[in-house]
Amino acid sequence: MDLRDNKSRLVLIVIALGAALVIGVASCSGGGDDSGTDTSQENQSGQDGEGGDESAEPSGDEESQAENEVLAEVTGEQDITLTITSAERESGGFLTVEGTLHNGGGDGWRATAWAGEERELAGNGFSMAGATLTAHEEGKRYLILRDTEGRCLCTNFGLEIGAGDSVNWFAQFPEPDPGTTEVDFQIGQMPPATIEIS
Repeated sequence: MDLRDNKSRLVLIVIALGAALVIGVASCSGGGDDSGTDTSQENQSGQDGEGGDESAEPSGDEESQAENEVLAEVTGEQDITLTITSAERESGGFLTVEGTLHNGGGDGWRATAWAGEERELAGNGFSMAGATLTAHEEGKRYLILRDTEGRCLCTNFGLEIGAGDSVNWFAQFPEPDPGTTEVDFQIGQMPPATIEIS
């Protein structure tokens, strides 16, 4: 009886493998033709400069390019380089500014003065709390947003930024007027950085 059971199992396995092979060959032959057509169409649309937004891969490339785009870059305060890569209006009436901070000096760097001169923001320590936006078109200066306990809606760097290190940062402000397209970002003793709002 064991021999019969083994033969039955072997027959079932062969039948299952055969069916899987037939299905696999059918799907591969159909999928190969479709993918070849899609690839050639994507290549043609890429060469013509049309239809690039419709495919998933170019949109991923565009996102990575947007992340690496530099809106402004300034250097000051002990070889510290402030780079701004994004300034976007958000729903809810605020503006989010993002970028990187690089310590080009030979020592760790810390600047508690970056928390600003407002007493309410003093508890934020080494952070982007003292950052401001100046909209010359409006004649207005925007201060960092904060919660009810005085914590800024921004990055807190902690103890220090090590020599040669780069860190990401963000800061949120009230949204400037809809017609305002350009603002000056400034913090601490760094030179102002003029950025365009998207």
